[in-house]
Amino acid sequence: MPEAVPSARIVLTTADNPKEATRLARTLVEEGLAACATLVPAVQSIYRWQGEIQFSTETMLLLKTAPEQLAALEARLLALHTYQTPEFLVLPVESGSQPYLEWLRSSLGQP
Repeated sequence: MPEAVPSARIVLTTADNPKEATRLARTLVEEGLAACATLVPAVQSIYRWQGEIQFSTETMLLLKTAPEQLAALEARLLALHTYQTPEFLVLPVESGSQPYLEWLRSSLGQP
């Protein structure tokens, strides 16, 4: 029987600029809500906000975490974020490198 893959999640969010993204990422990792945050600078977002089509250059954050951390991560992100309605999308991790997934969980203080 193959080894069980530890459960993990990737949370997507965006920030107005690299400085804010770095502040969010550092805080969430320091507080143990995310094991890792990857920042993708200069993504282009096109969306409807308050009835108008908006075009923005943002920084995307890929937050790696565990399912048990999601509620606290979302609450903290909402408290820290400058956006009125920040993106918080959760993607399940279907598979991954066993050593990386074990590191992820141990970084969050989980077995």
